[in-house]
Amino acid sequence: MTRTLLIEDDLDLAQTVIDYLQLEQIDCDHASNGVAGLNLLADNDYDVLLLDLNLPRLDGLGVCEKLRQEGRDIPILMLTARDQVDDKISGFHAGTDDYLVKPFALEELVVRIDALSRRRSGQVQLLSYADLQMNLKQRTAMRAGSPLKLSPSGWQLLECLLRAAPEVVPRYKLEQSVWGETTPDSNSLKVHLHHLRKAVDGAFSPPLIHTIAGHGVTLRKLDDETTAQP
Repeated sequence: MTRTLLIEDDLDLAQTVIDYLQLEQIDCDHASNGVAGLNLLADNDYDVLLLDLNLPRLDGLGVCEKLRQEGRDIPILMLTARDQVDDKISGFHAGTDDYLVKPFALEELVVRIDALSRRRSGQVQLLSYADLQMNLKQRTAMRAGSPLKLSPSGWQLLECLLRAAPEVVPRYKLEQSVWGETTPDSNSLKVHLHHLRKAVDGAFSPPLIHTIAGHGVTLRKLDDETTAQP
């Protein structure tokens, strides 16, 4: 069952949404202000956040910005009565993934929840795995508190690996992250991964970047090092 959190101070609207989502087999918790919502998010795992823009104590933009600064990649659907372009731009800059303008059809809400629940947000600004951290807004990367020097290509590869970690990323996806639809030289990816490994794993232990034969590249702590290739 999909788990959602609704942060909405209009109690009548909140109850209507909760009741309808329950009929659609979507579990929905509720908070009536931004601070209470953040507390629920700290204690529970949700698939989608439904976030009102105008909230007491901490508004929707503030909630959104705090989550992204913390590296939370929960998909966020902003619910707002404001339909001006500038308001939507502010929301996307804060880290929301989608907008739904009030009043909205509950059927459309369900469709958007379903779409968002099948992916993680690309709006997160802090990526991390083990002792490796990348701040996309500040354009900094660190491991064990030490700054890493990365080439532009190395940055794009590491971002791609961190977003997927600890899953394996196929070679073609890594190539697309650097070269787009342009097909690179056959050895280009290998060379760039070699330099990335030196930056990320050269002076640190354990190694985090591994090639999984026949599958791709992964950023993870491997229990069985024999499954990886250097």
